[in-house]
This record gives sequence, structure tokens and C-alpha cells, in this order.
Amino acid sequence: MEKVNTNNSTPFELTVKQGPPRLVPVAEETQKGLYFLSNLDQNIAVIVRTIYCFKSGDRGNDDVFSVVKDALSKILVHYYPLAGRLTVSSEMKLIVDCTGEGAVFVEAEAECELGELGDITKPDPVTLGKLVYDFPGAKHVLEIPPLVAQVTKFKCGGFVLGLCMNHCMFDGIGAMEFVNGWGEIARGNLLNSPPFMDRTILKARNPPKIEFPHHEFAEIEDISTSHKENNMVYRSFRFDSEKLEHLRETALADGTLKKCTTFEALSGFVWRARTEALDLKPDQETKLLFAVDGRSRFDPPIPNNYFGNAIVLTNALSKAGPLVENGPSFSVGLVQEAVRLVTDGYMRSAIDYFEATRARPSLASTLLITTWSRLSFGTTDFGWGPPVLSGPVALPEKEVILFLSHGREKKSINVLLGLPAPAMEKFEQLMEI
Repeated sequence: MEKVNTNNSTPFELTVKQGPPRLVPVAEETQKGLYFLSNLDQNIAVIVRTIYCFKSGDRGNDDVFSVVKDALSKILVHYYPLAGRLTVSSEMKLIVDCTGEGAVFVEAEAECELGELGDITKPDPVTLGKLVYDFPGAKHVLEIPPLVAQVTKFKCGGFVLGLCMNHCMFDGIGAMEFVNGWGEIARGNLLNSPPFMDRTILKARNPPKIEFPHHEFAEIEDISTSHKENNMVYRSFRFDSEKLEHLRETALADGTLKKCTTFEALSGFVWRARTEALDLKPDQETKLLFAVDGRSRFDPPIPNNYFGNAIVLTNALSKAGPLVENGPSFSVGLVQEAVRLVTDGYMRSAIDYFEATRARPSLASTLLITTWSRLSFGTTDFGWGPPVLSGPVALPEKEVILFLSHGREKKSINVLLGLPAPAMEKFEQLMEI
């Protein structure tokens, strides 16, 4: 299993000269007033930073600032809430005030060539953070505009688009629709698939009807004390198509499961291995959380071009003892049950649960798997061809594991996580398959 230490992966000091942040207004007059955010948006108001690296063999970066900026003002006509500002409604929920003041755009230049960045598929917040504009004085998300873009030119003619976006504006699928549409307009085309803007289709019922247990919100008592005082170590583990197929075959080997997907096999494997590596007490309850795309699971299905969060967190619970002691089919079976949970009734119940309780999912004794490997990062094209590299800027929180696609074919998956040093040593051994 190929592994990379992401703690010491910065071979050089990246120097970036940033210009002042400027507002890019909407190209046309758009709707003003308050724009509703659903309870699926409320739950996930975190800042997500991503970068896209472009380098064309036959086009330099002389006009990149104007091309990307002009296209941004045009795409904002369709995605006008991104030109507004977050505020709090009378119900004490997040809502967008569609002021039309614009998105933030920063022009920057790097003192090196793009190739010197190295492999950015392994997030490095110190280096890559310089490619995304931050608001250093911001105390909370209300003080950060929903969309902040930085374009950084490199000496080789390449450039990087760094985005800072609030997750409450859209999920990964919606964000990729937006970025790919932005690229379409930059290439002189009309927007192929305008967004579906009405988020009230995911409004809570009145009165709320909580029809399912929602353990994703449950606070689990942590009775295990091992490794708590140790420093976090970050590693990336690459699973190529052969290893992924091996995991699937292993999960099916005892005949308990009839079939399983790559995601189910990999999720069950890393949940079990992480639990074992952390040396949790056998009676320690553990929780697995991951997001399921609800677009096709709502009844009726919601449009594929829905502008907003249509993902719902589902969960699996197990005591550490059975999770580690049983074969792979046990953990993978729990993942499958969690996927099956996600029906229209379950999702509506989750929306209503937040309405009634304002609870946020708890990460105590929890592993949250975030899957970026299914997102169409490689299709974004502003006129310089698809990105040579793309991915998140930051390392995951200690309770989070990232699945990132790897390689030109996107058939390999990089699993990125942080663990206390002794636990990581054990986890590395468990990855040797």
C-alpha cells in the first residue's frame, strides 16, 4: 500500500503576491430580497476551500484574470444568491440577503512554476492556503462572502483557481455544476444547464413529523482513553483498482452479502481498521457517518441541477468489539444498511428533526467519511483544457476521512486521514493488503 506523509510534504516555500480583494458585480440586474436555505443547508455551514490547477500547451495566462472574472459576473446572473451575503432570519436560521453586491475576486502572482507545487492531491494547508484568499479577521461565517475566488498566475504560463465557498450554498455535486458552468461561459458558450433555484421543495413539514430514529445527531459517550494526548499524524493511502476489487471480494467471501459497491467495501474496511488502530474498548460505541445524494431518492426526485444541498447524512452504529472481531462482511453490511435507510421518508424526517430540535450531527466517537472521489473535478475547462490537478486545500478534522480520486483514469482512490502517532503506526500495518 503506497503511503505518503503529508506532514512534511512541502519541499519549498511558495511565495504568492496577492492583489487587493475586489467585488465582481452581477452582469445583469437580478432578484433582490431574502433567499431561503433549507434545513439540509443549515446543517453544513462550513467553509470549503478547493484549488484547480491549469496549464495549456498552447495558451499562456496573459488574459486569465479578465476571462475568469468576466465569466464570473455572467454566471452570477444564474446563481445570483452567491452575489449576496449570509444573514440570520427571524427564525434564527441562515438565509441569504440577495444584495447583488458581488462575489470577491483576487488577482495574484506566484514566484515559481506550477510544477514546483508537487502533488497537490495530498492537501497541504500551509502551501495551498496561499492560493485561496482568506478573511483573516472573520469571526464567523456571516463575515465571509458565500463565494471568494483567487486566480494565481505562475511563471510557466499556468494558473490556479482557488475557491472559498460556504457549503450551505451547495453540496459537492451542485458546486461542480456551478464551476463547470462558469468554465462553459468562459469558453464563450451559453450555460448548458441553468440551476433549479427553489429550495422550498425541501421545506420542513408543519407540524414536523419525526418518523425515524436519527442517531446521526446522537452524542456518544467516549469511554476509551487511549491516544488522546498524542500529536496528530496525517497520511494518504492509495487504493488502486486491484486493491479495491480485492476489498470487494474479501467482503463477499463468507457469503453473508450477495453484492457490495466499492464505496461500501472501502468504507467498511477503513472504519474497522481505524477502530482497531485506536485500540477502543470493546464496549465503546462507535458511529460511522457519511452523506448520501438524495436527488434520486426523494419522491418525486428533485432535479439534478438543484442549487443547494441535497445530501443527507446517514449512520451506522456498532460497539468496537464486534466491529473489530467480526469479518469484513460485518462492517460492510452495516454500511449497506445505512445506505438503505435513506428513503424519501427518512430524509423528510431528518429535515423535520432539525426543525424541531435545531440539533447538529455529533462527531463524538464518530468517523465521518467525506467522498470527493465521485465529483467531476476533471471536467472543468475555462479555455485552457481540464485541470492538471485539483482537490481540497485543508487536511480533514480528526474525525474525518477523505476519499479522493487519483490518476488520469480516476480509478484509484486516495484515503486521507489523521490519527494520533501510535494509532497511525498500527493503521499503516492494517493497510498492508
